[in-house]
Amino acid sequence: MPRGVGSGSGDFVNACTWAYPARTMVDPSRRRIPEATVARLPLYLRSLIELHGHTPTVSSERLAELAGVNAAKVRKDLSYLGSYGTRGVGYEVEYLVFQVRRELGLTQDWPVVIVGVGNLGQALANYGGFGDRGFPVAALVDADEAKVGTMIGDHVVHHIDELPNLTRDLKISIGIIATPANVAQDIADRLVAAGVSSVLNFAPSVVNVPDGALLRKVDLASELQILSFYQQRRTAV
Repeated sequence: MPRGVGSGSGDFVNACTWAYPARTMVDPSRRRIPEATVARLPLYLRSLIELHGHTPTVSSERLAELAGVNAAKVRKDLSYLGSYGTRGVGYEVEYLVFQVRRELGLTQDWPVVIVGVGNLGQALANYGGFGDRGFPVAALVDADEAKVGTMIGDHVVHHIDELPNLTRDLKISIGIIATPANVAQDIADRLVAAGVSSVLNFAPSVVNVPDGALLRKVDLASELQILSFYQQRRTAV
C-alpha cells in the first residue's frame, strides 16, 4: 500500500494520484477516448474504490459485474487508458484507480460555484460528496436579495453580480445551474462571461453555450419519463 493511504476512501484515492509517477504513460490529452467510454469511467472508479481493502487485484469479469456492463466492454474501455491487466491475475486495483482518476482529470480539485440556492441548490450545497470526489463547492450565488448574505452550511450566499470576482479569486472551474428554467440561459451566459467554461445544468430547459465551453445537462424529469416508458411496458406484459 502506498505511503499515506489510510482507511478512508478519500485518503486512498488521494494517495493514488501520486503513487505511480514512474508508470505514467502517454499524455492522456493526446489520445482520443470515445464518449461512451468516458461516461463509464466513473462507474469503474466507484467500483474500484469499493474493492479497496478487500482485494489487490480485480478481473474484468468482476469489475464488469460491479459496474453493470459486460467484461469485453471493460477490457476495451481500459485499453484506451493503456491498461491491459495480466492474464490469470487481472488488474491491480490501486494502479487502475490512479489511471482512471488521471484520465478523468481528478488529480487536482475543480472548485465549483452553484447558481441558485432554492431547494435544489441548497441540497447540492449541503451534499458532502462533491468535495470528497474533487469538486469542492467554492461559492453560492443567487439574485434574490433576501437570500444574499445568508448561510447555507459553511457557505455565505453571494449576489449574482459578484460572480466574475468570485470565479477569478476562487479559481472556479465549473458552474452548476440550479435556477428556474426561465433564467437558465442568462445564467449560462453570465457564467461563461465570468470565465467559467464548464457548466452543469439542472434547470429543465435547453441551454446553449458558445464554442469552447462545455455543457452537461441533468434532467430528472426526463429520466423519470424514460422510467415511466419502461414501467408501463413491464406492467402491460
